[in-house]
Amino acid sequence: MIEHHSVQYGEHTIDFMVVRRERTTLEIAVEPDATVVVAAPQDAPLAVIEQRVRKRAAWVRRQQRFFAQYLPRTPERKYVAGETHLYLGRQYRLKVVPHVQAMVKLVRGFIVVQSHKPSRIDVTRELVEQWYRQRAQLKFVERLEINLLRFSEPQKYRPQGLIIRQLQQRWGSMSSAGRLLLNRRLIGAPIDAIDYVITHELCHIAEPHHGPQFFELLDRVLPDWQKRKKRLERIMA
Repeated sequence: MIEHHSVQYGEHTIDFMVVRRERTTLEIAVEPDATVVVAAPQDAPLAVIEQRVRKRAAWVRRQQRFFAQYLPRTPERKYVAGETHLYLGRQYRLKVVPHVQAMVKLVRGFIVVQSHKPSRIDVTRELVEQWYRQRAQLKFVERLEINLLRFSEPQKYRPQGLIIRQLQQRWGSMSSAGRLLLNRRLIGAPIDAIDYVITHELCHIAEPHHGPQFFELLDRVLPDWQKRKKRLERIMA
């Protein structure tokens, strides 16, 4: 059961979740979407937890500011001819052509949208988004299988399911039930950056929070993850 609480720190309110487990120590983690999670012993009093959060409040705020600068920002797209769109790290220009068969395909640097209503921006948008969703489903499943092989025991890190959604505040997450959630926008990133996000989230199956053991595991299975992360942030900002 997850508890939701908050403490005041100056003019800021710090909201946090408490997850109680069979453990003897209390751990505070700030997730990439800036949420604060406290892993606490089953019998830890709320007053003690709140006191610890207040004590670490300055660190929590620094971590939240750090992650805030890397949250994905979705640029406003107009879905008109000539506009550029990302796919696997490359920029493609949008080309809309009249056609009896509605479909989208890549042709020599263009995302070509065949549409029976080429002047309707809403139709073009839906065709492009549908194509992106299809490509994301195929590519993410493919990369998941490849990235599982980074682990010495791949089946221990296999998620219970893969969900693809349009997200505003994170590239991916791993639920407590072991379901991998990936941002549809990630299909615009280079393959090595997609692999970073997937591998990062697979590590959360063994290590739910961003503590030292999590980064030890990530360093072991993906030694150049920081380089990949920076490329993701640069290209997708």
